[in-house]
Amino acid sequence: MLFDASARRDIVAWSALTAGYARRGNLEMARWLFDEMPVKDLVSWNVMITGYVKQLEMECARELFNLVPKRDVVTWNAMISGYVLSGEHRKALEMYEEMSTAGECPDEVTMLSLLSACAKLGSLDIGEKIHFSIRKMGEGVLGIFLGNALIDMYAKCGNIEKALDVFRCMREKDATSWNSIIVGLAFSGYMNESISVFEDMRKKKFRPNEITFVGVLIACSHAGKVNEGRAYFNLMKDAYNIQPNVKHYGCMVDLFGRAGLLNEAFEFIDTMEFEPNAIIWRTLLGACRIHCNVELGRLANEKLLKLRRDESGDYVLLSNIYASNGEWSGAENVRKMMDETGVKKERGFSLVDEEKNEFLGFLLGSDHRAIARENAC
Repeated sequence: MLFDASARRDIVAWSALTAGYARRGNLEMARWLFDEMPVKDLVSWNVMITGYVKQLEMECARELFNLVPKRDVVTWNAMISGYVLSGEHRKALEMYEEMSTAGECPDEVTMLSLLSACAKLGSLDIGEKIHFSIRKMGEGVLGIFLGNALIDMYAKCGNIEKALDVFRCMREKDATSWNSIIVGLAFSGYMNESISVFEDMRKKKFRPNEITFVGVLIACSHAGKVNEGRAYFNLMKDAYNIQPNVKHYGCMVDLFGRAGLLNEAFEFIDTMEFEPNAIIWRTLLGACRIHCNVELGRLANEKLLKLRRDESGDYVLLSNIYASNGEWSGAENVRKMMDETGVKKERGFSLVDEEKNEFLGFLLGSDHRAIARENAC
């Protein structure tokens, strides 16, 4: 044992060593030290709970949480953030209810975790209650982090007006503030307003970043503003020296595809400095279905099947393109190909929803689910 007799009695030393093992992910050794501690203070309890939380071992964290003789806000925050990180958002909200019942006052960290949970769940009513609590905590002054989280929550829960109210009331803003409202407006159907906020961002000398341009390109795509989309794509490269990534190219392909400029979309893909992924080819295939272009649809499908062969929607899209043009033999051949590869069309399959959600997920990550849910209502 590394400790001498005096160190064995030193709670700080025990906690420090336990924390060191926990930070390195060695929870077995950290727990052994924790169990061997002659005396456990609140810091040592929080260290061990946080160690489990960071490894997403929430059952073990909860077990210790239930045994803590006296908790503080750090203890509660560890559990609430852990449930958010592990995707158990309802449990995070339930933990906050327990926290309130116990009389513990939340802090900014608590509220950030709760707003994230509400955004993921699309839970507007609870989000509004948390906003009310934040107002009481801050005496009307809203910091950047909480302001950004509120914008994100309201946008993802479908109340873009309140997101705008929060944005306008913020005394200080950063790039995340602007990005959240630009993307939120674009996905809420306020494309012109999204572009207007972007222009206001530039006038106020805030420097846009990669995410900003994803938002403004989405707005141009949904508004059918092809020329503006081209201009912003070039502005990103030439004025701000931002190298386009696969998401920017995906937005441009979507822009051309929605406008029916399928040949231009194919030519644009050829200019990419890296290999297009399956989402880009799927987006173009979907555009070919909408515009009933069999030839280009077949080509997009060929590219797509080289990357993946197990998505039923890819086959159904091409089959529908053939069917819409009355080419029944082509549609039948696609169905046979599905049978030969063992791909099954799932029950309750919605081609439109799958296309939309896949592209949203590509652009925004897992957070797209709340937006998709709200837009479907």
